[in-house]
Order: sequence, then structure tokens, then C-alpha cells
Amino acid sequence: MLVRIVKLGFHKQNIEAFLQNFENTKTNIRAFEGCQFLELYRDKNDPSIFFTYSYWESDAALEDYRKSKLFNTVWSKVKPLFNMPPEAWSVDKLETLD
Repeated sequence: MLVRIVKLGFHKQNIEAFLQNFENTKTNIRAFEGCQFLELYRDKNDPSIFFTYSYWESDAALEDYRKSKLFNTVWSKVKPLFNMPPEAWSVDKLETLD
């Protein structure tokens, strides 16, 4: 399994457009083959910064999503809204404590 963390920063006037786009696409992203989990977080100190947190069954599954029509549609709407370059990390989950 692969965990993907993406940091996204938006101009204040674009936050609602981003949130609406996420609302409209989150179910399709989560239903994409290989996606096992999806969450959206907002920074407590800077409300213009968001993080997506997702689990993918493999590197290949994430790459399939990144090459998909769905990703291109989502990205083409979100990319113009940024106030900073997005940052992304792919990490291995080592341990979970409940």
C-alpha cells in the first residue's frame, strides 16, 4: 500500500471553488480503481492551505489515476486556483495505533 499526501495552497478568493470541485469529484476519486481511502484536511493556522490524504493499493494504481481522464479533469480545474506550487509525498505506512 502507498499513502499519498498532497499539500495545496489557494488564493483566498478561490477556496470555495476548490471546495466545490472537491465535493463534486471526491466520490469518483475514491471509487477509482486502486484508491482505498481519501480524506481532505485544512490547516488550522492558514485556512488557504489544504492537504489530501489517500491510500492506494500500489504505485501503479496511483500512476493509473494520475494518467486518467478523471485526474486531468480535476487537475485542470484546480491548478489555476493555486497560490503556491503543490507539494506531494508518497510514503509507506509503517504502523497504525488505534
